[in-house]
Amino acid sequence: MVDGPVRMRTQSIDADGETLIARVMATVRNRISGRTLTPGARLPSIRASATSLKVSKSTVVEAYERLAAEGLIRSRPGSGFFVAAPLAPLSLAEIGPRVEREVDPLWISRQALEADGNVLKPGCGWMPAAWMPEEGLRRALRTVARASASTLVDYGPPLGLLALRELLARRLAQHGIEASPEQIMLTESGTQAIDLLCRFLVEPGETVLVDDPCYFNFHALLRAHQAKIIGIPYTPAGPDIERFAAALEEHRPRLYITNSALHNPTGATLSPLVAHRLLKLADQSGLTIIEDDIFADFEEAPAPRLAAFDGLERVVHIGSFSKSLSAAVRCGFIVAPRGWIEPLTDLKIATCFGAAGFSAELVLTLLKDGSYRKHMETVRQRLSRAMAETVARLRQIRIEPWIEPQAGMFVWCRLPDGIDAAELARRALASNIVLAPGNVFSQAQTAGNFLRFNVAQCEDERLFRELAGLMR
Repeated sequence: MVDGPVRMRTQSIDADGETLIARVMATVRNRISGRTLTPGARLPSIRASATSLKVSKSTVVEAYERLAAEGLIRSRPGSGFFVAAPLAPLSLAEIGPRVEREVDPLWISRQALEADGNVLKPGCGWMPAAWMPEEGLRRALRTVARASASTLVDYGPPLGLLALRELLARRLAQHGIEASPEQIMLTESGTQAIDLLCRFLVEPGETVLVDDPCYFNFHALLRAHQAKIIGIPYTPAGPDIERFAAALEEHRPRLYITNSALHNPTGATLSPLVAHRLLKLADQSGLTIIEDDIFADFEEAPAPRLAAFDGLERVVHIGSFSKSLSAAVRCGFIVAPRGWIEPLTDLKIATCFGAAGFSAELVLTLLKDGSYRKHMETVRQRLSRAMAETVARLRQIRIEPWIEPQAGMFVWCRLPDGIDAAELARRALASNIVLAPGNVFSQAQTAGNFLRFNVAQCEDERLFRELAGLMR
């Protein structure tokens, strides 16, 4: 390792210094990946690297220290720095054409999550980074950084931060859902909430009802739990009640998972009449309902909530801030019957131990200081404009919305006759566009000529121009 005085000089580094350090680190990484430097090889001395790269010695020192911290190189006192990491194996995928894979429920997620900044993502399920409250997040981070040491380094209690659960209870009451903080468990996301509930409620081989179409990750998650999945056709007012009743009679399902407000992917809203009939059927058959409400704050006017009508007897309500606040700040929640909280707590400890206290403190700060409320007011206005503009542009190229959603980011659209959505999605990927073909949302595979569009990701005119060309 290097001596103390040199190390001290590198503690305060401005933006230009960071750029130079990154350049030195990139140079070393490239030499290692390119086999110019092999395992055990000695790196050029600090003085030699500084001279050849035209940077200061302290910049090289800091770059080498960071590479050593990553485990890529190691220091031998008195001898210098040496390549430590084994070489990554050559990947045929990197030097050959992209391997085709089935367009399944995980296809969209993989393509969107792995895409770089040049890729258009109208098929993804989140808002662009520019739409998120970056300044509010930075301000909240500074506030939380001044919190106690336990907040920064310790596990949180299994139920999660009490102050946030109390605030969530007040927010839920605005939707008619009466729940005490002791009925609320914080999770790392809406997906983790559903995963915990499936572990708690569903045995392998048991039947679970979903909407058809529904959020594609419901399919992937339920398959991971080895559940039998039955899709119920979805209408602009909610699930087809007659088909729902028939499925209850035929399959005796354990669970039904749905969105009440701003349904994904259709953008539809559950009607009060359908909600009441749905709950009556659930009560008669002993069915449990998971109400996924992660888009609650995107609504212009509140839709009926099954949990409000039911009083948390047969309905479990879940939410998350991943879509509205930050996907990097992992914070969701479960609102469940009182008798379920103790066993769910045990299950949470067994699968992920404590709660994410830092994320909870960050969300609480943003909710309390008004930043989140102002942010969502702006988002709803932007989404309203984007919805109108996107629908108009899609119609110009003969892509027709199934309905025009009242709010939210999703619009479910029918392609012109003869165009297969999955094939169009494959061809669009070659043009750096990630689409969401309909059958990944459909258990019955009856949506082959549908696409889901995220209007927040449709601002680039190139999208419509490329789509028009691909459909020709």
